[in-house]
Amino acid sequence: MKTTALVAAIIAGLSVSAADAHDRRGAGFEMPAFEEIDANGDGGVSLSEVEMYMNAQRAARFAETDTNGDGGLSIDEMIAAIDAERESRVERMTERLTERLEQADTNGDGLLQEDEILAAREDRDRRGPSPERMFERADADADGVLSAAEYGEALERMQERGRRDG
Repeated sequence: MKTTALVAAIIAGLSVSAADAHDRRGAGFEMPAFEEIDANGDGGVSLSEVEMYMNAQRAARFAETDTNGDGGLSIDEMIAAIDAERESRVERMTERLTERLEQADTNGDGLLQEDEILAAREDRDRRGPSPERMFERADADADGVLSAAEYGEALERMQERGRRDG
């Protein structure tokens, strides 16, 4: 059970990282292929492989921020990265808030009253999957490890849901 919770948290972390990367890089971003994470090619993803993958992603983000390639981040490079992220976040938040307002504004007045916010939050909590449920759905044989096939099927479901949600 402890292992399942740990792996579920890792999967949730990858999902969040991927969602964040999707938001930063635009709609063209896709979840990594199973083989990219399964570094030793044994058909299973271990915690160390997830950590290696995440470290590689961090190194890539560092290199992307190090625009002059000198191996260090200057104040100007960090500010430029922060400014780009801030601009991207404002755009994303504007889109999300507009969508949420449209969904939650049940009386159609263009404003959110407290009762509409509470109703929307309760609905979201009822529908939202926990990391454990996400992992359990992906781990079809319930062995505590995702195989390439299980990972691929979970990715397909997530991508299909993303296409349906626009």
